[in-house]
Amino acid sequence: MRTFDEIHAIAAARKGGGDALEAMLEKPLSPAELEQIPDDRWLSRFSRHVFSAGFNWKVIESKWPGFEEAFHGFDIGKCAMMDDAWFDQLIQDTRIVRHGAKIQSVRDNAAFLQELAAEHGSAARCFARWPQDDFIGLLDLLKKRGTRLGGSTGAYALRFMGLDSFILSRDVVARLIAEGVIDKPPTSKGALKKVQDAFNTWRDQSGRSLTEISRVLAMSTG
Repeated sequence: MRTFDEIHAIAAARKGGGDALEAMLEKPLSPAELEQIPDDRWLSRFSRHVFSAGFNWKVIESKWPGFEEAFHGFDIGKCAMMDDAWFDQLIQDTRIVRHGAKIQSVRDNAAFLQELAAEHGSAARCFARWPQDDFIGLLDLLKKRGTRLGGSTGAYALRFMGLDSFILSRDVVARLIAEGVIDKPPTSKGALKKVQDAFNTWRDQSGRSLTEISRVLAMSTG
């Protein structure tokens, strides 16, 4: 497995030099900043990615103000208490994409975030204080206790919220395979642990965030 500096050099050569590469790297929010994000914004972001999965994301983006209105600003308490009458209204509401299972996921994920808030003080605090060296554990939490938040859906939602994270995109996976970390897209717990261990090693070598490392890996192949 190459060092992070070696992979960074490969990415820099592909992207026009070190300065050009650095300009493309976003940094995550600090834990303190993440903790200030209201839990309704986490539900909104999770829901946006759930509805975008397998659908034209541009349509979801253009309709999102309507989603915000239809789901009462993704108020956690209201959404967790969604009853049959409200569901029936939503399934006919042209402001949103009328997909029954995804509409129900908003209710389920609101309840999930309520549970995290009861356990940690807020869902935001749970996400903000999650150990960086166990990001796969956070993805597993979303998969097991959330609804439709497995795969890349939850990972991309966390990234868009500013949480320090890696994305197992096609380009990142290609670099991980090239480095001998894995031999195919990781799905098993063992393979995901190898991925986490590799990111932890590169983080220790570079002092960079998982987000930056993930982006460098992606740009070293894509």
